[in-house]
Amino acid sequence: MPLLSNILADRQSFVTHLECSMTGERYEADQVHGLSRVGRPLLVRYDLPAIAAHLDRDAFERRDTDLWRWRELLPVREARHIVSLGEIETPLVPLPWAGGTNVLVKDEGRLPTGSFKARGLVMAVSMARALGVTRIAMPTNGNAGAALAAYATRCGIETVVFCPDDTPEINVREIALQGARVWRVNGLIDDCGAIVAEGAKQGRWYDVSTLKEPYRIEGKKTMGLELAAQFGWQLPDAIFYPTGGGTGLIGMSKAFDELEALGWIGPARPKMFAVQAAGCAPIVKAFDDGVEHAERWENAETIAAGIRVPRAVGDFLILRAVRESGGRALAVDDEAIERAVVQAAKQDGLLLCPEGGATLAAYHDALAAGLVGKSDRVVLFNCATGLKYPMTDDSRTLDRHAPIDFDAL
Repeated sequence: MPLLSNILADRQSFVTHLECSMTGERYEADQVHGLSRVGRPLLVRYDLPAIAAHLDRDAFERRDTDLWRWRELLPVREARHIVSLGEIETPLVPLPWAGGTNVLVKDEGRLPTGSFKARGLVMAVSMARALGVTRIAMPTNGNAGAALAAYATRCGIETVVFCPDDTPEINVREIALQGARVWRVNGLIDDCGAIVAEGAKQGRWYDVSTLKEPYRIEGKKTMGLELAAQFGWQLPDAIFYPTGGGTGLIGMSKAFDELEALGWIGPARPKMFAVQAAGCAPIVKAFDDGVEHAERWENAETIAAGIRVPRAVGDFLILRAVRESGGRALAVDDEAIERAVVQAAKQDGLLLCPEGGATLAAYHDALAAGLVGKSDRVVLFNCATGLKYPMTDDSRTLDRHAPIDFDAL
């Protein structure tokens, strides 16, 4: 569990309002909201000068390290509404052989339910609880549904989850085991999302799809907050982020802006690399085409299920964050993803998920293209534990009754 001092500490709230990410239109806080009137994500805004007056960096650094140490920059007003399963600060793990001397992996597989989806869903569910929501639904490629089911079950919120019928079996089963009603759908995640949206329109549930409610992004932005603290209030030179819906990439950009407003970091920003699979790369195409919105990617296919998102509602926010940072959107094929997973496991003993493998493969491509240098401090995001995914069987069989050739072992 997060340390009790952080959960139960004075939770003075600094939320002022919500704001449309496209038009800037203001929305009242402490009310149930979905998308803005123009169909775009809402962003939570804080009284940052008041936070700066309330808390200095030295006082903050004395707090225990977990997600809830950032309470002034989070939307949950009362500690009694927090639904926690133990959200730690995830480690930065060196990858010296498969990556390089200055390459670190932010290993999000250490979080509850084994993925970084816990960050967003703990915030979304805690706020749903605070706002009196009793039934929620979402589409998922696996890990988000597992996190939603776990947190919602913990606080008694009814949950319905829709996933593509080829979602990894372990994900489907963990979603159901953790209390959600899970439906397999013969389509992709945006087809599942259409079902969720129609049910929300009919008033059957609250839609917590990626960026269709305001609070998942607030949980995901803690990745950026943690990086700033872990790097001694400097930021890395580059971040490689597996990008489907892109909530974390958008959230980290928001986190850096808020920290600068507090005076805790300077204006320098890491290059943000949005990493997609070659079989589903709408953001890469939009970036290369120089446009603000991405067209739906038809016939999406990749082994990295978490980034198989044909269309992202926050596409313009992803592209804006990447372009403003001087980064790029990059695509890697499934063979490169598989090679990278094997490379990290066999050379550094770190088991990456396929999406994490995609970031390592993209880093090597970026290095070869001169987009980053070997001396650059680089962070790769491993978004889930590799234990959830199929692995090749390299074991051998030994007959204990036969003579054993120990020289061959």
